[in-house]
Amino acid sequence: MTDAAALGALPEWDLSDLYPAPDSSALSADLDRSAADAAAFEGRYKGKLAGLDGAALAAAIAEYERIEEVLGRAGSYAQLVYAGDQSDPRTGRFYQGMVERLSDISTALLFFTLELNRLDEAALQGHLATPALARYAPWLRDVRAMRPHLLDDEIERVLHEKQVVGRAAWIRLFDETMAGLRFAYRGKDLTEAEIFDLMSDKDGSVRRDAADSIAKVLAANTRTLSLITNTLAKDKEIEDGWRHFPRPDSARNLSNFVEDEVVDALTAAVGKAHPVLSHRYYALKARWFGGDRLDWWDRNAPLPDADDRVVPWTEARKTVLDAYAAFSPALADIGRGFFDRPWIDAPARPGKSAGAFAHPTVPSAHPYLLLNYQGKVRDVMTLAHELGHGVHQVLAGAQGHLMADTPLTLAETASVFGEMLTFQSMLKKTADRTTRRSMLASKVEDMLNTVVRQTAFYEFEKRLHTERRQGELLPERIGEIWMAVQTESLGPALRFDDRYTVFWSYIPHFVHSPFYVYAYAFGDCLVNSLYAAYEQADQGFAERYLEMLRAGGTLRHKELLAPFGLDAGDPEFWGRGLSVIARMIDELESLS
Repeated sequence: MTDAAALGALPEWDLSDLYPAPDSSALSADLDRSAADAAAFEGRYKGKLAGLDGAALAAAIAEYERIEEVLGRAGSYAQLVYAGDQSDPRTGRFYQGMVERLSDISTALLFFTLELNRLDEAALQGHLATPALARYAPWLRDVRAMRPHLLDDEIERVLHEKQVVGRAAWIRLFDETMAGLRFAYRGKDLTEAEIFDLMSDKDGSVRRDAADSIAKVLAANTRTLSLITNTLAKDKEIEDGWRHFPRPDSARNLSNFVEDEVVDALTAAVGKAHPVLSHRYYALKARWFGGDRLDWWDRNAPLPDADDRVVPWTEARKTVLDAYAAFSPALADIGRGFFDRPWIDAPARPGKSAGAFAHPTVPSAHPYLLLNYQGKVRDVMTLAHELGHGVHQVLAGAQGHLMADTPLTLAETASVFGEMLTFQSMLKKTADRTTRRSMLASKVEDMLNTVVRQTAFYEFEKRLHTERRQGELLPERIGEIWMAVQTESLGPALRFDDRYTVFWSYIPHFVHSPFYVYAYAFGDCLVNSLYAAYEQADQGFAERYLEMLRAGGTLRHKELLAPFGLDAGDPEFWGRGLSVIARMIDELESLS
């Protein structure tokens, strides 16, 4: 809805660094070569890993990594092409064809991690004395963490092969359903990204009408969206049962390499803080809007005296890079590469994936950023967030394809830290009391959306998945669970009505990555504590921070935070992170 001229020229990505086109000979050749290499790998190593010495095992892992990286490049390309236009059936056909082909090829590699998990622990530890194998020790540690939950090889093979017509197909149905939705608004049909952008418009009537349109469209599609949700929850229950995971979120926690009790401590701390965080803030915001309660469509409304100017792309770029450079010139140099090269796709357009993400692709290439930039200050913060991901992915790439990726709980560290750097940089330049209040309120809302709201999403998922084990849930029942959690977390100052009961249905994380959402709260609270340590640190903090990002997936959260004197297992850790938000609300009350 923002005038394109006000935004300036927005960059679009060029995916030719991966492949020239979906029908390119380079892509076909990589797929054919990978199929042959995977088959040869299976013939050479299947059933033989226990007899390999350390050097031979290291060579096998290196070959496996090489094949997987080629497959990862092809898969990344397909995902990015699809994200660019999910409404074009030809794009959907290409994406599905790639998913199926990659699944077929990778089936030949499935035995490898299964056999690695059956290796005798003492024998493996002896092999790790070989330097070439010791390099892969963190990856072997993470692969073998799944040992208690693995099934027979043939069952694993069936689950792998059927995924393309099971879970992956349901995810595709969700994505294409959402991409195809159009929201009627004052004589126009808007995309999801465009209509949700209006939910933070300065005009209250715009927010109300946008909310009404969203509610009507989601309600009209709730039968399909609830079927997707029910089916995926049941699918997860079945697999969790076979793998003997005790809780619906246990598989996610294991994949994040974070203990159940640490997640429980985080969510309990956030729940305990609701009265001094979200409940207190929204009551304060209601008073700013002239009442004692706030309509739900006004939750993300800018303050009445907020600066609602459009931030051109060039200004957004300078703001973020300057903030990064003030912390670390090396960090800014890496970030600048995303702007100097066609690695960012910024415009909002029909069919494009909503929201924003940073896709790491593979270490032999580079990450890409997707945004739906509309010129709001929040969009500048989103740019800072996704650029943080991108810089992290570049730095971690040196660990290689198997060890570059971090667990989800740590994947948000650089992104949230980048946001905080940008916000604090902007705040320090602001002396005007009214502008400062507006900026603080916007940041507090972002943090509440990240910590309180995402933790509430996690609680919603827990309740939904637990209740789904007793039978399929009607859309109305899912809405009741949603409303209960929203009321508890956001507090009595928010005024809800029946239209809000369907707003669970558009959130992609519930479909794509069950129980992902607490990772945002984990990352935000972690960064709050990390930033506080930075403010009190001597020289060398930035270098230690970059080393943390370079570690990729080789270290767990305790090891990564130890150089900063932090420990997520400490019961007081989460309270310190949450107190940062509370202090910002304290300042807002004093400014009011």
